[in-house]
Amino acid sequence: MSADHEQIVLHARDVEFDFSKLPMHWIPGQPQATHSINVLHLALPEGERWFVEVFKQAVPLIRDERLKEDVLGFIGQEAMHAEAHDGAAEHLESAGVSVRPYIAQMEWMFRRLLGDRAGSSREWLIERLALVAAIEHYTAFLGQWILDAKELDAAGADETMLDLLRWHGAEEVEHRSVAYDLFCHLDGRYGRRVRSMLVVTPVLAWVFLRGTRFLMKNDPTRPGRTSWRAYRRAARQGLLPGPRELLREIRPYFRKSYHPTETGNTDQAVAYLASSPAAQAADAPR
Repeated sequence: MSADHEQIVLHARDVEFDFSKLPMHWIPGQPQATHSINVLHLALPEGERWFVEVFKQAVPLIRDERLKEDVLGFIGQEAMHAEAHDGAAEHLESAGVSVRPYIAQMEWMFRRLLGDRAGSSREWLIERLALVAAIEHYTAFLGQWILDAKELDAAGADETMLDLLRWHGAEEVEHRSVAYDLFCHLDGRYGRRVRSMLVVTPVLAWVFLRGTRFLMKNDPTRPGRTSWRAYRRAARQGLLPGPRELLREIRPYFRKSYHPTETGNTDQAVAYLASSPAAQAADAPR
């Protein structure tokens, strides 16, 4: 475990974002790329609230005080992420995109399929912690990607949306080890880790593909159908992560020696959080 992970004290930042001037296609001329990223606003709030509930159940089982502190910091950050993306989803709804049907599917997945069960056991808790650890591998990758994606700035992407995404991405990099460390603390079996990644990968692909199609179809400007060609073009322009980048990111998780500190740049994440307009406003004396 790296020194930077050991020294960071995780805390939630009470950020606010004003989406009143956000254009429908906040990456100009790129409706599909815009909506591919907008899927985060529909899928993440329920997912992050689920993370919080699962982690709260795990807290009494933690025997390491430093890990417990990290887990409590993670819970605070994830709860704030859910609120921020809820605000973006509400803006889409007010702009004429009916997002509730898709959000209802996310609610079913996280509350019913992955929620508590009658007589829930420690094994079901650990199984869900393993799923969270696998998901957090991807969120750390996406967090680092958005911090590096200067092509979005060059394309004229909306500054408020970029700040939301980079604030969130920076915190994902900042707390990227917590879910994995918690899973290893309570179980850590390699077979379970591999199985969880094999489950999470196609489900996340489905969430983003289905979500992009849903948003394109319900966009009141009628931008047309989702296409693989448009995705590849946006990826070549640096506006979305490319398929090779995503596939390359899967491999490290299957190494027995893997640790999340291999993904992401902590110094870069901390530097962004120190300069983020929303984070600065949240930290300012009131």
